[in-house]
Amino acid sequence: MNFGFGIKDLIDIILVALLMYQCYRLVKGTGATNIFVGIIVFVVMWFVVTHLFHMELLGAIFDGVFNVGAIALIVIFQAEIRRSFARLGSSKSWRIWTKLLSKMRAKKGTESISFPIMKIVLACRNLARTKTGALIIVGRQADLSEFIDTGETINAELNTRLIENVFFKNSPLHDGAMIVVDNRIVAVSAILPVSRNPEIPRHLGLRHRAALGVSERIDAVAIIVSEETGTISVAVDGEFMLNITPEQLERLLAEKL
Repeated sequence: MNFGFGIKDLIDIILVALLMYQCYRLVKGTGATNIFVGIIVFVVMWFVVTHLFHMELLGAIFDGVFNVGAIALIVIFQAEIRRSFARLGSSKSWRIWTKLLSKMRAKKGTESISFPIMKIVLACRNLARTKTGALIIVGRQADLSEFIDTGETINAELNTRLIENVFFKNSPLHDGAMIVVDNRIVAVSAILPVSRNPEIPRHLGLRHRAALGVSERIDAVAIIVSEETGTISVAVDGEFMLNITPEQLERLLAEKL
């Protein structure tokens, strides 16, 4: 047998190793981690049997299992696969290009719509003083229709008093999230996906986990007012800014929106 090994083979091995490592990082912390390890073991066995030892019968069995198993894994673990690709799409490496494109649009003189930041800041300040829980999702470039459909559509002008009234403890609409798109409150009581990031501090509740879950999946800013502590936090690009002041919230929204 000729086992000639060149620079091309070395590059091939390195690229495959990097690909496997990135796939492992995507499924790490989900229920698919052990499955992924098992798949790697199976693929190695399949390669050894079919390409190194040329066992035709056993190789045919492995080929059949491999073809059917790939479809079965997609069906069974579609939720994990969807979360993994969402995490891939929200990776910081892609955000660099997003920022560059935004700067290019700004240089070209693209028209921008001023966002009424102070209306949200004042509402969050007042809600924090009374320890009234709130979750506000402000869309940027992403389509929020999948979350809007889960709540009550109101399509109202963004207003400080309206935000406070929606999240008032006795209001029938205070549970869930308020979604703001194009300077308007388009929906309230929306249901959001909860982040499964194991690094989230345990003392944070479902509002914070839902806020982070949205920021991991789509391009949006999630503002949280804690009902327990009355603190204001923000989740954006899959990261938290915890316990910020109204002034810091104003600067952050000015930067992100």
